[in-house]
Amino acid sequence: MATKLKPVDVVVIGVGVTGTILAKELAESGLKVVGIERGQMRDTFPDFQMPNAHDELKYQRRHDLMQDLSRETLTFRNNNHETALPMRYLGSFKPGEGVGGAGVHWGTQTWRFSPWDFETRSRTIARYGKNHLAEDCTSQDWGVTYEELEPHFDMFERVYWVCGKAGNLNGRIVPGGNPHEGPRSREYPLPPLKVTHAAALFTKAAQSLGYKPFPTPVSTPSMVYTNPYGVTMNACVYCGYCEGFACEMASKGSPQTTVMPVLMKNRYFELRTLANVIRINLDPAKKRAVGVTYVDSRGREFEQPAELVLLASYVFNNVRLMLQSGIGKPYDPVANTGVVGRNYAYQTPSSVNLFFDDRHFNSFMGAGGLGMAVDEFNSDNFDHAGLGFIGGGFIRSVSSGSRPIEVRPLPSGTPRWGSAWKKATAHYFNRTFGLALQGACQSYRGNYLDLDPTYRDAYGLPLLRMTFDRHDNEHKMSVYITNKAAEIAKAAGPSKMNVNPRTGRYTIVPYQSTHNTGGAVMGNDPSTSAVNRYLQSWDVPNVFVIGASAFPQNGGYNPTDTVGALTYWALDAIKNRYLKRPGPIAA
Repeated sequence: MATKLKPVDVVVIGVGVTGTILAKELAESGLKVVGIERGQMRDTFPDFQMPNAHDELKYQRRHDLMQDLSRETLTFRNNNHETALPMRYLGSFKPGEGVGGAGVHWGTQTWRFSPWDFETRSRTIARYGKNHLAEDCTSQDWGVTYEELEPHFDMFERVYWVCGKAGNLNGRIVPGGNPHEGPRSREYPLPPLKVTHAAALFTKAAQSLGYKPFPTPVSTPSMVYTNPYGVTMNACVYCGYCEGFACEMASKGSPQTTVMPVLMKNRYFELRTLANVIRINLDPAKKRAVGVTYVDSRGREFEQPAELVLLASYVFNNVRLMLQSGIGKPYDPVANTGVVGRNYAYQTPSSVNLFFDDRHFNSFMGAGGLGMAVDEFNSDNFDHAGLGFIGGGFIRSVSSGSRPIEVRPLPSGTPRWGSAWKKATAHYFNRTFGLALQGACQSYRGNYLDLDPTYRDAYGLPLLRMTFDRHDNEHKMSVYITNKAAEIAKAAGPSKMNVNPRTGRYTIVPYQSTHNTGGAVMGNDPSTSAVNRYLQSWDVPNVFVIGASAFPQNGGYNPTDTVGALTYWALDAIKNRYLKRPGPIAA
């Protein structure tokens, strides 16, 4: 029997990038807010301090910051004719766990999705015709435009101290920035990070082919900065331990460094950790949430009544809680009906590795997203006529830091063990760098999320089941843009190259990216979206589902900046429309 607690105004499920912003803003408006996090408390001090901060075994091999799969995992299959099996070891993606979530260990690349990404279907049909989309492609417009989100992008970038160089200021193309980005209202909060030797080689090679390279935008301060919430951050020291690690210098945009110092001082906010929400409770008519039920670290059940429930956890948990709670109709791929679980999408990353015999790089130094990039082959920035695919991805040089256990790139054909392997490892460790490509992924009728009928978690609840495979569109796109990256690499003059497009059957085993999207997608049509354009549930209006779960398909950029913009977009609607008149928000 659950213990019923005193009612509060707002429950926020998940205290990460999205949840901390929502809690901070609503608590400051005088609402009583409870943030519920299934993981432990984490803060820069004492949790992220040296020497443990650079422990590769602890963080990269044993996944200390990641989801505990022994208690909850997901099952996976490539199509619905297969039997899904549990993911027993973190591989393709690494969801975070604990206060801050994936915002603790992310690599800080902070890209805005382009105007085309928000209107993928309509713009594709307008330019190329309906037949340019695969018959089973379910990609759709978001219901919100880039222009509407622009001020919210700007706010998130200032809170998360993003550094970069604008390429489009109010429609005016600015040299040195990304000429293909959507119009910005003003420059980045901070100037770019330093240019490494690898980035300089990439820049020269890209320019020789007529491309316009620019600094990768990152949430890693290039200098001391104070954000709009009054929190001051330190400058990056290029230690090389960023992606997969917490930052001991307080030099990474994470909830601990951007929002929590203010949030935790607010008397209207209460944080509950090691508390796993298992259900959003609904009234008898299933039209209104009355609170949530969670289990604490001792196995006790508590019911927290609330007037407003904000689901702000990772993609998979957002969808799973909606399915477990009966919010929205589950997606049926056979009948092509229902919405919750529909339009799950991943991404299509690929790479090119360059090896030199006559150049040296300080490979052990770097920052998560440090590098230069070109965007000529992303979104619809190039003519897709006759190519057999839509979408694309950016190409960037990588200077994130080569850690000795995790990073040992070697030319193809090198023996995998023995003295020749050791010799090549020592020779190339400081004579190599990579080009990374973040490719888009469209949504398809057969890619979806639902509850597994067989496997259960530590609480006896069904695991989430992921059914996914990439299609011809993604394979053709990956080969095309990876070959373009290989041309840039060749122009840089390496002695050897590995060219690695993403083709063939998707496997969940090797790490690729933690950029899962969809399953609770947004839109203007309740028959094809789980939430409206303000991320409000169509079926239960006092539930908002905020995060990358709202993406109707995945773009060729890292998602965090767009998730941040959607958070402020939904927050504006909650504060200025919903709270003044609770109920469905009219378009």
